[in-house]
Order: sequence, then structure tokens, then C-alpha cells
Amino acid sequence: MQENKPAYSKSTESKMQTLEAGWNPWHGCHKLSAGCMNCYVYRIDAQHGRDASSVCKTGEFLLPRRRVRGGSFKLAPGTLVYTCFTSDFLLEDADPWRPEAWAMMRERQDLSFLFITKRIDRFVQVLPTDWGAGYPNVSVGCTVENQAMADYRLPIFRNAPIAHRFVACEPLLEQIDLTAYLGPWIRQVIAGGESGDAARPCDYAWVLALRAQCMAAGVAFHFKQTGANFFKDGRRYSIARRLQQAQARRAGIDFEPDAL
Repeated sequence: MQENKPAYSKSTESKMQTLEAGWNPWHGCHKLSAGCMNCYVYRIDAQHGRDASSVCKTGEFLLPRRRVRGGSFKLAPGTLVYTCFTSDFLLEDADPWRPEAWAMMRERQDLSFLFITKRIDRFVQVLPTDWGAGYPNVSVGCTVENQAMADYRLPIFRNAPIAHRFVACEPLLEQIDLTAYLGPWIRQVIAGGESGDAARPCDYAWVLALRAQCMAAGVAFHFKQTGANFFKDGRRYSIARRLQQAQARRAGIDFEPDAL
């Protein structure tokens, strides 16, 4: 279930991680908005005869606390931990389990945790009591796949108490104007097309428009992947999954304000 990694350009990290790991404390989700229609978790689960709408705690729930022979942690200090990438960390079904997950994040201050959510409107309802302005080792990404979701989710996201935050325009389904929301409170904007045989179109012009908005606001921009159904200059390209991130890198359009 690693299809959407990496979802975050680590060049914006104040401390560069050299290690990465995935932690899926629970698995399964419920489709919520347009971006969920061709969810890769549903697609992969279907290939294995599983129902992705059935949410369950996984065997790796206690991974941040797990130790190996000799007593050291299995997740080594300094690891960037992609969290809950086969579900949504703020999913209602996980409410009974999340307090302990928060506790493990707090305990492992030597790790950097990162999760992406479409349910930012639930965020303040499910925070631990000691969250304050945000755990310094937790980054939160808010997904906005179209203008409607940007206009709904980003005002909530902007007012939420989070130490490190980024916006994920994935899958990018139309041209989005983020001008009203960009500012120093956002660390980075990520853009990417949809994967899979049923992928909806992603137009390179939409990606470039987001990049231009980020450059004008001094916000980092990362073009993560083209998607399978990619348009450029009016021409359609069908791009194999294994090439989608590589083709995005070849475009060379990532932007880092500090590099200017």
C-alpha cells in the first residue's frame, strides 16, 4: 500500500531525515468527496478480495513502541513516518484508537510523523489535551482536490493549531486558485495527478498555475506525479504508474523559496 509515497518533499524539513517508514495503525476508509472516487486503497484491496470500507486496527498499531533484539526501537530516531496512508487519521471509525496513537507520537519525539486528511473539519474535535499549538514532530497535510474543497477545507485548516502543515492537491481534478489561502502558515503545496486505469485527467496547465501562485506567495511547491491520464498543451499522455513520479521530476518545476 505504498502507492502514494512519498507524499511530501523533504527538502522543506528543517532537519533532513535520512530514513523513512510507513505506519498504518488502522486500515480502511469511507469515500468522502470527489478525490476519493478512484481511491488506490479501494483498488488494491479489491484486487485481493478485501472490502476497503471495512475499517480495522492493524497489527502494526504499536509500531512506534516496538523494539528489536537488543532493545532499540524498530523505528530508528530521525525517521520520517508516513502515517495512516491506507486510511484517514481523522476517520470517525478510529476515534477509539486515536488517543493511543497520539500518545505514541508524543512519546516518540525523536521521530517525525506525517499524515494527510480529507477530514480537517474533525481535527479540533479529536485532539489530545496536551496538543497546544501542535506537537513539533507532527506535520499535517490537508487534501484539496478541487476548488470547492479548497474553499471549504482551507479556512478550517488555516485556523487549526498545527505546528507544520502543507496542502496536497491530489488528485488534482481541475484548476484551483489558492491565492486567498497561501501564506507563511503553509509550508508546502503538493500537486499530483490520479493513478489507475480509471484515472481522471490532470492538465499540466493546472499544475503550472499552482506553481505560479506558490512562487508569488513565497510558498514551496512540489510536483509529485503526473497521474496516468496527463494532458500537456492539448495532447493526452497515458503514463505508466512506474513512470509518473519520474516524469514529474523531469519537469523540474519544484520551487523552494530559500533557494532564491
